[in-house]
Amino acid sequence: MPRGLFITFEGIDGCGKTTQAELLCRRLEDAGYEVVFVRDPGGTRISERIRELLLDRQLREMAPVTELLLYEAARAQLVAEQIQPALGAGKIVVSDRFFDSTTAYQGYGRGIDLALISKANELGSLGLRPDLTFFIDVPVEEGARRLHRLGGERDRLESEDRQFQERVRKGYLKLARSEAARVVVVDGLRPADEISQEVWQKVAPMLTPRRG
Repeated sequence: MPRGLFITFEGIDGCGKTTQAELLCRRLEDAGYEVVFVRDPGGTRISERIRELLLDRQLREMAPVTELLLYEAARAQLVAEQIQPALGAGKIVVSDRFFDSTTAYQGYGRGIDLALISKANELGSLGLRPDLTFFIDVPVEEGARRLHRLGGERDRLESEDRQFQERVRKGYLKLARSEAARVVVVDGLRPADEISQEVWQKVAPMLTPRRG
């Protein structure tokens, strides 16, 4: 059985990536494909426990390297328990964030050495790389406005200041330029249906024909 397809969505908080990931999953399912939707960190019992620690606003004292290692630990469990088995079964896996988030947030945002981040990502992903990544790009101000409209309490990462979020966004853009064959930059200011159509146009040529 051929390996399945691994697609990830990235961006700053409030960019709309989760919406686009969910829309793609629905479209793939409607087209008859088996789809597994996951979030990183999360997606397994162990990874969800780690996610609670990572996003807890009360844990302000968390050191950057501690944060990095927790993300990688959650990711390793997710890959081993969910993503690898699904891909091995020929399914399409769509993930809301993956190791590019670590490069952007812990590398460019926190300032951890990028060579160290790369090694940590290799370990935490168990060597797995996405086949296609969509970076939904919006200005930091727009992301903040959208989060404000949603209401509710912001988590530990969402609560970081504007300068941090700007570094993260710039990091994503640098990453996209360096890996243009894999990372597609999408203008997140357009209507959701337009973005969804652009995403589908990129994904459709990569799909294998369905049997029967």
